[in-house]
Amino acid sequence: YESDWGILTGIRPTKLFSGLSESIGEKAAVSVFRKEYLCSLKKARLCAACSKGEERITALSRPESFSLYVSVPFCPSRCAYCSFVSHSVERAKAIIPDYLRLLKRELEYTGGIAKKLGLKLETVYVGGGTPTSITAGQLDELLASIKENFDLSGIREFTVEAGRPDTVDRQKLEIIKRSGATRISINPQSMNDDVLKAIGRRHTAKQMTDAFLLAREVGFNNINTDLIAGLTGDTAESFKESLEKVLELDPESVTVHALSVKRAADITRKGDLPQLAFGPAGEMVEFARKTLEENGLLPYYMYRQSKTVGNLENVGYAKPGFEGLYNVYIMDETHTVLACGASAVSKLKQPCGNNIERIFNFKYPYEYINRFDEILSRKEKIEAYYDKYLKRDK
Repeated sequence: YESDWGILTGIRPTKLFSGLSESIGEKAAVSVFRKEYLCSLKKARLCAACSKGEERITALSRPESFSLYVSVPFCPSRCAYCSFVSHSVERAKAIIPDYLRLLKRELEYTGGIAKKLGLKLETVYVGGGTPTSITAGQLDELLASIKENFDLSGIREFTVEAGRPDTVDRQKLEIIKRSGATRISINPQSMNDDVLKAIGRRHTAKQMTDAFLLAREVGFNNINTDLIAGLTGDTAESFKESLEKVLELDPESVTVHALSVKRAADITRKGDLPQLAFGPAGEMVEFARKTLEENGLLPYYMYRQSKTVGNLENVGYAKPGFEGLYNVYIMDETHTVLACGASAVSKLKQPCGNNIERIFNFKYPYEYINRFDEILSRKEKIEAYYDKYLKRDK
């Protein structure tokens, strides 16, 4: 068995490639990937393509730039492969009002700090979890809080995850649109109903199609969809069919993930593991690359995870001009990301340097609620961090 990634490990191969390309040129960087890191030519070229996409986006950032991440860690059900800190709406229903009340307080506090420091908001990402799993009224209040506490007048992108098609309806989509969101993500993971059932998704392929078309009716012209290669019960042929069905909807971007087998996921605890090194996942991602490029969706960012089937990668493809900016900023660590909510991690980036410090929120919603004052006290480190580096950089 030969890994297409050779001896390379780590989450950001494109960052390594970009550094090499800058110092010795793209052709020589490809040679280093091939000869020293033992990567296949197709992965080295994929790195080159993604590096160019990422560089165009990171060039938009300035020293005063930052992005905002808002965590809504609730889902209609837990997927078999998921290891995120998310809770089913049914089980967490009683604490959601308290969670959202405090989240709005954290947004107000964080927005005040950003304003005081003169930071410029570039992108907003509301994720989780599935933000659309809360009620329409709750979603409306949360998005209104973002709008009230942050200056959205100059943002480049505002994304809301509407990941589970069974949580999407016209009212919620209209609320998201009215809030100023410019991009949403509706994620089937597969368009095969048998695979969806096997991984614990409570929606069908038809519900995905209906949700996507409804979003178009409401006026969204920038929709991302996610697919996962290597899911339990999926075959190369059914994955190809899923991709073709997604392309019929004509999304602006498609993110292709290789299944990462996490320790905390149900699929791991139950011993229902797909083959790690072999199996059809490699064929799936290669088919996706060729087909998406043929349809005008080009690779623009990439990252890798441990314990991934086939030792593969996750790649974002988009039509030119519809790339997910936040995805690049968080993966490249381009600028500060201020994060609010349970399990959120703020990354403070030195305005004119490479230093990064992290501020961790508590993982679980009940911790977030019970120890909320500690979260606000940790946020005080933001001002101290910027005071230190702004004085030094001047």
